[in-house]
Amino acid sequence: MSTKELKKNNIIENALKLFSTKGFYNTTIPDIAKAMKMSVGNMYNYFSSKEELAKYAIRYSTNILAIELRKINQMEISSKEKIFLFTKQYLENVKNSPEIIEYFLRVYLSNREVFAKGCEGFLCVSEFVTEVMIFLDEGANSGEFREQDFFTAFAMIMGCLGGFAFLSGEKVLDKDLLQYSDGIAENIFRALKSDEAI
Repeated sequence: MSTKELKKNNIIENALKLFSTKGFYNTTIPDIAKAMKMSVGNMYNYFSSKEELAKYAIRYSTNILAIELRKINQMEISSKEKIFLFTKQYLENVKNSPEIIEYFLRVYLSNREVFAKGCEGFLCVSEFVTEVMIFLDEGANSGEFREQDFFTAFAMIMGCLGGFAFLSGEKVLDKDLLQYSDGIAENIFRALKSDEAI
């Protein structure tokens, strides 16, 4: 990775933290430049606008999840085991890098107008969505999952995981987030499994 790419990623990581804590509209390019200890003018060498940075940030944050799910998809384990592993990794991300998930929940989903040009539909999250498709297809092909509409299955998985990320962010859970991992994974599996699966 080039020095410029590393710097871009560093800017994105700082922007994610600010966007997720202050909100998209309350965060300015000067705020991000200050967090980076760089000039505002230099920031524009990397991103032409806050909106462009926001689009890079959603690709960056969901690609982290895509890479993790791709590694799990390539494992020679059951689909049920994959659910348990992905759920645990997702919740570890929520716990260790909450800004990544918070950004998705609080900025990307709440400010769709910012992403209207260039991020329509699944454009900016396509790598992650592709990995979920592969995961669901392989589970159905092995007979572990029933055949079902992709959007229904996708929304069920991400709704459940996103819901727990939200509850964790609101600090309303009575146990450590990771203690819910197996229960969440079991519920996801039960919602997806075929009648024949154990």
